[in-house]
Parts: sequence; structure tokens; C-alpha cells
Amino acid sequence: MKKRRLLSVLSVICLLGAVLAGCGSSGSGSGGAAEPTADASGYVYTGEAPVTKSGGSLKILASTSNYSNVDISNAPIVKRVFEEAGVTPEWQLLDFNSYADAITPMLASGQVDADIVKLPDSDPNQVYLKSGMFVPLDTYFGIMPNFSAWLEAHPAQKAELTAEDGHIYYVPGTYVAHDYQPCLMYNQVWLDQAGVSAPDNLEDFVALLRYYQTHDMNGNGDPNDEIPMSIMNDFLPYMFGPAFGLGLVSGFQAYAQGHVSYAFADAENYRAYLEFLHGLYAEGLLEVEFTSLDRDQVISRIAGDLTGVAFDFSWAMSMMYSNVLPYYDGSEHTAFVGAPPLSGPSRGFYVGRNLLSDMFGVNAASEKIELAVKFLDFAMSDHCQDYYQWGFEGETYTVNADGSRSYTEQALNNDWLQAFGINPAFVFPAQQSVEATDILVAPWHARINGELRQYVRDPWPAIYATTQESDTVNLYLTDLQTNVAENATAFINGTKDLNTDFDAYLSGLESLNLGEVTAIRQKQYDRYRKALGQ
Repeated sequence: MKKRRLLSVLSVICLLGAVLAGCGSSGSGSGGAAEPTADASGYVYTGEAPVTKSGGSLKILASTSNYSNVDISNAPIVKRVFEEAGVTPEWQLLDFNSYADAITPMLASGQVDADIVKLPDSDPNQVYLKSGMFVPLDTYFGIMPNFSAWLEAHPAQKAELTAEDGHIYYVPGTYVAHDYQPCLMYNQVWLDQAGVSAPDNLEDFVALLRYYQTHDMNGNGDPNDEIPMSIMNDFLPYMFGPAFGLGLVSGFQAYAQGHVSYAFADAENYRAYLEFLHGLYAEGLLEVEFTSLDRDQVISRIAGDLTGVAFDFSWAMSMMYSNVLPYYDGSEHTAFVGAPPLSGPSRGFYVGRNLLSDMFGVNAASEKIELAVKFLDFAMSDHCQDYYQWGFEGETYTVNADGSRSYTEQALNNDWLQAFGINPAFVFPAQQSVEATDILVAPWHARINGELRQYVRDPWPAIYATTQESDTVNLYLTDLQTNVAENATAFINGTKDLNTDFDAYLSGLESLNLGEVTAIRQKQYDRYRKALGQ
């Protein structure tokens, strides 16, 4: 059995949501959407710049860039958005790395002197909404044409953003949800040496790992230093769960009829999943220290040409994995390439992430609610999103003869591009772009990402919860998850026997109040489907 060391990494999708009950409306007074009104100069905002011709300032509470050398408040893209809007920002930027810790006490005390606030999270326990801290934005949709249009074009996200009281309180940024998501990657050179294509089922996959285990794949004369696959523990549910029909990434899954269950309590399929992983472990195909592998170690192994299979966010394919291979020449023939998911008893798939990212709200205590609402709407416009994703023509990108775009040579310098303000999600509701991402990766990588998109499914939706639901879930879910994680490791490494201990494991979940938690998830999912019109 080949020896290998690993370290654990976290990744993955925060897939919960939260909720609310009746925070009062402010602004329109009537409960209906406010209609467009003229500013002091007589100008009426209709969704395009400027937001106002009367001038004015807005206090913005948000975070600094995650690049310590970037001053996001002076980034050209950010400055231009305010200049076009006709609004002057008064910045209150808190450090990115400690943003949640710094802003949470401020929000809890209600001592927030800002017009627009970037939330530290998605308000999963409806704390801020329940306090009445933020304006119900739907009462202003008459002066938010860009955001209203976006919501109508994204019904699932509209349902996720709709609180139990029927109001929408936050303007979100977005991720790319079905692109550049976690996927299987293979060393193409090793595949070619083995004379096979990337497997599409568990049986052929195991056969490939066995081949790697017994052959000198890197050609250094030592047939014992190859590590068939290097998989971080947190990615095992992504990689193998779907082949057994399991939604292990969030734990909860809904069937076509809307029935919700806990995947880790599936007596048949989850047991089969554990049996499969234990078999890999027993053969040395899943390493002894599988719970402790981290990304840096995976990259180190790839750089040493020691491993043939990895699983990570697709972004790593050419940006972190292929580029460290000793023989990579820029082509997919010498790269770590993505491939379709593995199928087993069930058809395989990949799990995407929730589209919604950073949330922005308008402070109900603001004296400039309408100006703040209009500015957030303008910041959400397609015009501004084009700035966020591409910057300015001639400076950060050029337009090709076929109408496509390419970054300028200077913009290919990531540090320079970040300083320019690309994707300013720290201060604006920015939407990530697949097209703008494609040109940052190798052409073969962008093509493979497009091919894999068909296999990506939506994760468990972000769903608002009531206070009582949040209290119950917070009370029980952590213990459930800890129990699941500890038992999974024990069943995989053989410390516990599936034949004698699995039934006790299932009983243990019930004793940890799994029934109550699942019932709450069912109620939440029913509300989500209702908001979605199902």
C-alpha cells in the first residue's frame, strides 16, 4: 500500500438561507411600489445614468478588497460608477478579512450610520430583517427598473430572496453557478500512457486507479511513488455521492414530488456509498490519511508528477494544477483535464453553487432612502455589470473583429486588473461572468468548462427560515453534522463495521432530533416552491 500524507481543506457551498416575518415597509407608505419621482432639479431616474442631477452623497458601509494592495474606493471602475450616477460616496470600508466580526456587533446594536450596507452574510437567521433595520425594496420597485427586471429574469433567485412576509430586502451579487464548479480532473499524460479515456463509471474508475498503483506512471524508475488519486476529504461527497443518488453536499435533498430527506440517513444508498469508499481505502486507493489532505499538498504532488486524479473547483484545472506539471506546454494533451462525472447505481452529476453572493441593503434609518435605492438599482444595471466584468474598452479590453472581447496585455496582469476594480463585489452587487472568466484560462480549459456545464445541477436552495426554525436547526444541526462526519470516517477506515454498526448509526441520528430538523427543511422547501410558483 502506497504511503501518502494529506491535510484537510474546506470548500464548498454555504447552502442555507433564512428569513423573516413582518418588517414594516418604509418609503412608499402605501405598501405598493413607489413610482418614479423627480429630484430637486426636476430629473426623473429611469434606470440609466445619472441617478440624480441634483448631486448628493451616500454613506457606504462595505469591505476593503481581499487584495491588501488594492484601494477599492479609488479603483477606476468604482469611481466611474459614482461619477456617472452623479453621487459622491462617503466610504466606511472595514477590513475584508475581519468584516463579519467587525460589522456584526454594529448591526446587532443598530448603530449603523450608513445609507447602503453590505451584509456580512445572507442574514440566515433573519436577525437584521426582524429588527426592521432594512427597507423592503419591493415597495420601491417602481424606481428600481434594473433590479425588478433582473428578478423577473431569475425566478429561482427571486424566490430565494423573498422573505416569509412576501417582501424582498436585499440586492445580491452573483456567482457563476454552473460554470467552473468542482469536477474530476485527470492527468492526460497518465491516461494516454494507460491507453484509456477518462472513465465515466465507478467500475472503470477503480480499474484505472489500480493500474496507476502498480505502474511507473511518471517514468522515474520507481513504481511505488505514484499516488493514484489525491482527493481532499471535503470533496468526497461531491465526487462519489451522486453516483449513489445522494445529495451529500448540503445533506438535504428533495425528490421530484417535493419530499425532503436527509441523504446521510439513507439506509440503502448511503451505506452503499460508504462500502465503496471503504473498498478504496482497503486497497490503498484512498490513502490512510485521507481526512487531512489540503490543496497545497495536492499541488505539490502534481508538480512532482506523483498523482493521476484530482477533484477541485474547475478553476484549478489550468490555473493551479496543469501549470505546475513539469511537462505542461499549454495544451490539454499535457494538462490536468476535467471530465464528466462518474455514474454508479445512479447517473452521475456535479453540484453547482448557489447563484446568490454578497447582499446589499438600504438602511431604514437613512435620510436618503430614495437616492440609496436608485443608486443600488443603477449599480445592478447591465451597464454597470459590463464595467464590473470587463472594465473599459481600450484600457482593460479590446473588441475583436467577430465582436468578442479580449483583455489587453496589461489587464492580463491580475494584480493590475484587481487594482483597476474588476469584479468589485466588496462594494457593489457584482455579477460574475462566464465569458470574462473564459479568457483568463487556457482555451482548452474554457472549452471543457462549457462541455461540463450540462452535468451541473443546482445545490440545495437558499431558503429563509422563521425564528423558531432557526432556533431549532441551530440547536440540533451541528451535533448531527459532527456525528455524520465522525461516523463516515470510521466506516471508511474500518474503525466501525458497516455490518454491525450502521443500524446503530441511523438510530443515533434519530436520537439527535433528525426528524425535527428534516421536518423544518420540508416546510422551508415547501415555502420555496410556493414562492417559485410550483
